Amino acid sequence: MSSSVLRSLLRCGRTFLSTRPSTETSAASERVGGALLGMVGVRRAGGSFRLDSDGSGRPVTWDSFGIWDNRIEEPILLPSSIRYGKPIPQVSLSRVGSASVLGLRKQNEDRLRIARIHDNLLYFAVFDGHGGPHAADYCYTFMEKFIRDALEDEDDLERVLKKAFLDADRALHTHLSYFNKASFLTAGTTATVAMLRDGVELVVGSVGDSRAMLCRKGRATKLTKDHTPDRKDERHRIQRCGGFVTWNSVGQANVNGRLAMTRSIGDFHLRSSGVIAEPDTRRQTVRHTDDSFLALTTDGINFLLSDQEVCDVISQCQDPTEAADVIAQQALQYGSEDNATIVVVPLGAWGKHQSSTAAYSVSRNFASSGRWA
Repeated sequence: MSSSVLRSLLRCGRTFLSTRPSTETSAASERVGGALLGMVGVRRAGGSFRLDSDGSGRPVTWDSFGIWDNRIEEPILLPSSIRYGKPIPQVSLSRVGSASVLGLRKQNEDRLRIARIHDNLLYFAVFDGHGGPHAADYCYTFMEKFIRDALEDEDDLERVLKKAFLDADRALHTHLSYFNKASFLTAGTTATVAMLRDGVELVVGSVGDSRAMLCRKGRATKLTKDHTPDRKDERHRIQRCGGFVTWNSVGQANVNGRLAMTRSIGDFHLRSSGVIAEPDTRRQTVRHTDDSFLALTTDGINFLLSDQEVCDVISQCQDPTEAADVIAQQALQYGSEDNATIVVVPLGAWGKHQSSTAAYSVSRNFASSGRWA
C-alpha cells in the first residue's frame, strides 16, 4: 500500500472516529478503525460481524484488493466499511472511464451520464437513441430528476428505477407532444442505468439492447438481458398485445417491421403493439476482492464484441479511460457502423485478475460475438 493511501486512510479514520455520535457507535468505530488502520481486518461483535470478504474467517489484507498495489489508488469508505463489516474502496467519479464514437452514422444519438445522486449513491447510464436524438437527450437530462423524486418516497432501488423509467416515459410523451410533429413521437431510446449505494449495493435497470456487465474474477457476469423480438417471451408478449414480428434480410427481428427492440423509452407509435418502458431490474452485491469493473455498453459495441471479449480487453488496459477508448476503437475496427458508447467503472479488484493476453484480430469469428453471445 502506498504512503498516499495510508495518509488518506489515517485522515479518514481520525475524522470519523472524532465524531463519536454515541457510545455504541464510538466503540464500534474504534474496533473497526483499529483493524483497518492496522491493515488486518477481523472484528467480531456478538460473534456475527467480521471483516472478512468471503466468510472464511481469514483476515482481509490490503493486497486482497487490486487497486491498492496496482494502478489506481483510492481511500476506503470508512462508514460503509463499518456498516458492512469489510473494507470497501471508494469509487471516485473522476476515475470512471467513458467513450462515445460516431461510427459511420451521420450523428451520434448515444448519450452517457455519470453523476452522484447523494453522498453514498452513484449513478451511471447509457442511452442509445433512434429515430432522432430527442428521447436520448431527454433521458440524459431528466432521468436523474425522476430518480431523485422516486427516492423521496421509496428506498428500494429496484422500485426506484422502475418508477423513474415509467415517469420519464410519460413525461417524454408530454414533452414531444408540445411540438405537434408526429415524427417526434416515433423517437425512442434504450436505457441502461446502474446505481451503486454504499460502494456495495449495485442495482441495474434496463430497457432495450444496451447492456450492463460485471467483471468478476476475470469472467463476464451479465446484469441485463436484451429486449429483442428474438426472445420467445418478449415475442409472445408483443403478439398478445396485437403486434407482430418480422425478420429482415439479415435475420434481424423487428416489432411491426419497424423496431429491433421490444422495450424502450419513447416509440409511442408502437405502444398499442406491446412496446413498453417497464425495465427489468437486477440487484447485485459488489465483492471488491473479486470484482474488477462494471461496464455499460450500447449495441454499437455489443453487436461485435461479446461480453467476455469486452471483459478481456478492459482487463489488459492501464486505467478505465484507456479501457473505454480501446473498446470503442476496437468496435470500429471490427466493422461497427453504429454509434459505440461505453462507461467503465473501476471496482476494488481493478488490475488484480488478468484475463487472457491473446491478441484480438479482425479475423476472429463474428458468429460467436454480439447480441447472440
